[in-house]
Amino acid sequence: MLKTIRRLFERQESAHPEASLPSGQRVYAVGDIHGRLDLFEAMIAAIEADDATSGAADTTVILLGDLVDRGPDSAGVIDRARAWQRQRKVRILAGNHEEMFLQSFKKTEILKHFLRFGGKETVLSYGVDRQAYQTASIEEVQAMMHAAVPAEDRAFLDAFEDMIALGDYLFVHAGIAPQVPFEEQRTNDLRWIREPFLSHSESFGAVVVHGHTITDEPQDRGNRIGIDTGAYLSGRLTALVLEGTSRRFLTVSDEDGSLSAAARELAA
Repeated sequence: MLKTIRRLFERQESAHPEASLPSGQRVYAVGDIHGRLDLFEAMIAAIEADDATSGAADTTVILLGDLVDRGPDSAGVIDRARAWQRQRKVRILAGNHEEMFLQSFKKTEILKHFLRFGGKETVLSYGVDRQAYQTASIEEVQAMMHAAVPAEDRAFLDAFEDMIALGDYLFVHAGIAPQVPFEEQRTNDLRWIREPFLSHSESFGAVVVHGHTITDEPQDRGNRIGIDTGAYLSGRLTALVLEGTSRRFLTVSDEDGSLSAAARELAA
């Protein structure tokens, strides 16, 4: 893994390199799901259908992190992601919300922060009684979490990756620190960074594919591609499809309870 990362960093850089995947590979990178099991199920169906009609390939699905929080069914998303991983090659990155969730089992100060930023919905998705939750102290909520969340779910989240390098692409949750070699990136930046990553206009040494920062539409900036379209707010979950030098995306949308999927090329 480190050798692959070093080769990426050492390549001749240009402002907007023509990135590619090795021949025969296809990647579906899915943005932040945030507890929207309905959109995730629709995206799984869209990816399976697209992959089946796109010709033979060594296909990898990458979930860019933040599977949990804010939406109504984080427990369901975790269960579905684990089941899908048993059926095909699915790699999952750790987001800042997975980090907060796991740390909340040990530290009440982090638990307070977690609950304010969508963790309440995650806790309730595990069957914790809403009325009991509303009257509980922070210590009692932590005890409820220990009782409700299976150990296998915590172990599953704890095994998520921090970065994935494939071809000329680097997949992370939030971004990377500019001018820092990939193997020296801090976990905190990989999961939390916005600036100076988002405004950096030079090459990172690979095209960075990320979520974390919500935009109305996917953003292809040449040196980075952001695909968090705010599923829990907008009702739109986006996946970037990479093959050779081509880039396109799939979007599943919730329009007043009606789910639909659409595919189109990324704008230049």
